[in-house]
Amino acid sequence: MSIKLEGNGLFESSRMILPEHREAWLVQCEQQKRRGRPDLDDQEIQQISEVLVESYSSSRTVDLVLFSPFDDEDVSGIVVGLNTSHHRVKLMLEEEYRWIQLAKIISASV
Repeated sequence: MSIKLEGNGLFESSRMILPEHREAWLVQCEQQKRRGRPDLDDQEIQQISEVLVESYSSSRTVDLVLFSPFDDEDVSGIVVGLNTSHHRVKLMLEEEYRWIQLAKIISASV
């Protein structure tokens, strides 16, 4: 009995976490891992636009890195459409098309 009363022993043996509190704590930990979008300078933006136009005009495969708050996404395909009014690119993947916002692209290479 004296071991439970030493230090914080009395409360250590009766500690409990509700499932709802555990889930909320895990969500909060995930949100802390969120990162901000990197700022691209004018040269990088110009290089991305040149790669996209080159892929569009010559039907070459382009590799894009898309920003995501938790983990970047790599996408490869051929640019088949450029929509400058909506600031997006139509990319043909293996068997499907995908519209990608230009603001999400952080890197492009041929």
